[in-house]
Amino acid sequence: MQGGMDYRERPGPAGAGVACVWRARLPGDAAAFTQVVVPDGCVDLIWWDGAILVAGPDTGPMPSRIEPGAELAAVRLAPGRAAPVLGVPLASVRDARVPLRELWGDEAARLADAADPLAALTDAVVARSAPDPRVPALLDALARSPVRAAARELGLGERQLHRRAVALFGYGPKTVQRVLRFQRALRLARSGMPLAETAYAAGYADQPHLAHEARELAGVPITRLL
Repeated sequence: MQGGMDYRERPGPAGAGVACVWRARLPGDAAAFTQVVVPDGCVDLIWWDGAILVAGPDTGPMPSRIEPGAELAAVRLAPGRAAPVLGVPLASVRDARVPLRELWGDEAARLADAADPLAALTDAVVARSAPDPRVPALLDALARSPVRAAARELGLGERQLHRRAVALFGYGPKTVQRVLRFQRALRLARSGMPLAETAYAAGYADQPHLAHEARELAGVPITRLL
């Protein structure tokens, strides 16, 4: 996080599809700034200054203005785990920021007003979580193989795979692959691997290909993002 933001995260409850839970605060004497969120396949439910917002899944950079004194607390749902929790087709919140109250009604308002909104929101997510056994195999196949080969491996037609990906992730299989590859490249680069090696290891044609994808998905050069 930029601008003096105090950001902390910890693992979520096991088996509930929660990638992590996190809290963030920008001190009142800090300067406002814009935090750019890049696609990661996840969906965040964010308590932000007294209301709860659904964020994602994103297909490109999403800027968020953070004002001094802002406090945030969130549950981050892993790829493929948000649809049953939200109770709506995931594509309906793609590239969007939607008040949770529009999806959960008065329950969202009660959670936002709880003494510990993050704990209450986490419990509500766990209660609504419904693991889909198809998710791990689909993610694995798309991470390793072109779409047509992944469909064959999964015993699906390409149109069936597309429908399933949209239902589970909010977008089609090619976008899932782009996001997985980009996140893999970020992990490798942050581990200290040179960018040319990172591009090859992550599955890009070359370093310029990685640079192009970084600008498309993050809106900034990868060196700045890192």
